[in-house]
Amino acid sequence: MTFVRDLAIVLLAVESLVIGVVLIVLLIEVRNLIRLLRDEVKPILSSADETVRTVRGTTTFVSDTFLSPMIRATGFFSGVAQALRILTRRRRSG
Repeated sequence: MTFVRDLAIVLLAVESLVIGVVLIVLLIEVRNLIRLLRDEVKPILSSADETVRTVRGTTTFVSDTFLSPMIRATGFFSGVAQALRILTRRRRSG
């Protein structure tokens, strides 16, 4: 009976040592993951943020210098065309 008890104690001690080693390895891996996130992912996110800012600036520039004048001109010519349609319709009717 004491042999079984002693064997159980030894097995529990070995299991505790194994769990301790696994926890140490886990902590080292978590530290490596944190280092990877800090050193690798953060610069990638910064680069992506810079790209988004550049795209935003480019779209604002294109909108201000090209699209807005084009929309105004299209609206003006559409109004002129509509006015001409109305004027030519009245002349035909009258």
